Amino acid sequence: MVTLRKRKEQAFNEIVRRVRKECFGKGPERIHTMFVENIAISVLHGNLTPTEKFISQTPEGAEIVRAARTNMIQTLYSQHVPDGMEELIGSKMLYLFSDFKVEEDMGVSVFIFEKPIDPFYSENDP
Repeated sequence: MVTLRKRKEQAFNEIVRRVRKECFGKGPERIHTMFVENIAISVLHGNLTPTEKFISQTPEGAEIVRAARTNMIQTLYSQHVPDGMEELIGSKMLYLFSDFKVEEDMGVSVFIFEKPIDPFYSENDP
């Protein structure tokens, strides 16, 4: 049985996946999100495109891929909070911190919201 908390986490993951797919042409294969107070922590696995994998075969290339992914996501979210995210969470997003570990093909994003996240409530609920 899927709990309300799990449904909210899954809906949040779908928003994150959609943004990454639109930005990079490929969304993460797997996302795990946890809500803690006013913070959503998302760990993303299987993100790299074939081109990024090729570029990251050298240390310099890996750093270029890491910096590009990190900066693009932070810039994107600072310009526009993804549609539906604040409505789902029931709070304004204040900050996003993100980083990427190219060797592990794993990223982490930490979203900080204005109010504590109620895992059982969404403005989209009836």
